[in-house]
Amino acid sequence: MASSDLASVPPVEIDPNGRFKYVLAKVYTSPDAGDNEFKYFVRGFQWGAFHADIFEKFEAQIAALGLSAECVGGGRIMHHADAKKLEVFGYSQGYGRADHSITAGLLKDKYPDYEITTSDEGY
Repeated sequence: MASSDLASVPPVEIDPNGRFKYVLAKVYTSPDAGDNEFKYFVRGFQWGAFHADIFEKFEAQIAALGLSAECVGGGRIMHHADAKKLEVFGYSQGYGRADHSITAGLLKDKYPDYEITTSDEGY
């Protein structure tokens, strides 16, 4: 039942414009420890002073569904809504660098008409 609840959680939630920190989280689709099935989620918000702030809020949402999440990295996103452009770059000091290609793929699903670039440069 918890796995079906996960379908109601959007894979991507980011601020509509500006520069902000983001985290890439892996959510296991079953509460069973032996289950290796998972989905990735991206969360990015300007209110997050630290990557951990963003992840902790997301982790609580997932825990309420009876599932577990782990942060697999972070970085930054520049969202230029007027230009339909997203830039994914940098890293998290606490969680390390997210796999920006996974993040870009999830963003492309949500924003199919956007130009999305990735870089390992910058903090």
